[in-house]
Amino acid sequence: MKPNPCLENIAPGYLFPEIAKRRNAYQAAHPDVRVISLGVGNTTEPLFGTIADGLVREAKALATADGYSGYQDEGREDLRKGISAAFYGGKFDADEIFISDGAKCDVGRLQLLFGRDVPVAVQDPAYPVYVDGSVLIGAGGAYVDGQGYAGITYLPCTPEGDFFPDLTKVRPGSLLYICSPNNPTGYVMTRAQLETLVSFANHNGCIILFDAAYAEFIRDAALPKTIFDIAGAETCAIEINSFSKPAGFTGVRLGWTVVPFGLAYDGGGSVNKAWSRVTATIFNGASNVAQAGGLAALSPEGLKEIRALTDYYLENAKRIKQTLEARGIWTIGGDNSPYIWARFPGRTSWDVFDELLNEYHIVTTPGSGFGPAGESFVRFSAFGHHADVEEACARLAK
Repeated sequence: MKPNPCLENIAPGYLFPEIAKRRNAYQAAHPDVRVISLGVGNTTEPLFGTIADGLVREAKALATADGYSGYQDEGREDLRKGISAAFYGGKFDADEIFISDGAKCDVGRLQLLFGRDVPVAVQDPAYPVYVDGSVLIGAGGAYVDGQGYAGITYLPCTPEGDFFPDLTKVRPGSLLYICSPNNPTGYVMTRAQLETLVSFANHNGCIILFDAAYAEFIRDAALPKTIFDIAGAETCAIEINSFSKPAGFTGVRLGWTVVPFGLAYDGGGSVNKAWSRVTATIFNGASNVAQAGGLAALSPEGLKEIRALTDYYLENAKRIKQTLEARGIWTIGGDNSPYIWARFPGRTSWDVFDELLNEYHIVTTPGSGFGPAGESFVRFSAFGHHADVEEACARLAK
């Protein structure tokens, strides 16, 4: 028995395990040092009461004859309707919204809709699963150290280009991975930028896979929270979102994907129907307990709790951003996003990571792990307790 040949193409070592490996090695060598993580984007604060109560009620109901429930492949209808009402102004039918066990899981599965021969273009830097998911299905080609995968079109998003990709590099009929607010840069695309993106996709037969997992951190009313705020997006885009970061569901696992009825393949076939078939084949639905928690999060009190939790992390982000800029370090993000993207010209990302770990005892995320354009940048995450962030900032300020 031979392994899937695509596994031979994927780059050795996933970014976050490598970070953990270096942190653990440092901690083992310096057991008395208190290391603070401003690295991996895992939430830290406990669930709020309304959302936790929803989880508990459902768990207890499953122990009763009337409350027990089994498979719910596409997700609870009331949850799908609630997502449409809360985040999309009710514009989507429940059958256009599919409940998942998290945005990352759906991003990894979506490539099954298009196969290995479709051209793939990704923002650079980008969350690693966009690229790795494409490689695992055979769409990435061989890995070239420092340059990425030969079969994927990288679209550098840099300060000099206002963090917008050069769309002239995108081949017609491509899958186009876009994340806004962006992970890792924290940049949020403007309405004008998204209008340009949607127009390009519609005119060139592309489909945008739009990751909006950090949308609830947007505070500037002029910045769109969903690509479906843009006219024409329903014929060229799929949106993936999650309860993980805004509601603290990183361990609960619950997300959703919007696949509009108006989205079609070149021959006119329904992408919505194809996605329904794919999910019914390989996925039996998110946990019923998690879905009940999601429904509680969509209640008036639950939405207030989401606002309070995202405000908490945004306070951390503001503090980190101010500290770095006071030291003359260029940053972006941290205002409508929980991530701060800091630039260290002339240095490698891993060198900066090692310095921050060894001299300040702070864990960050090296930008090069997100793609070639991330070199010389480091991502700071605002997910952490206020006290830890304050201590980390005090160390950085010295």
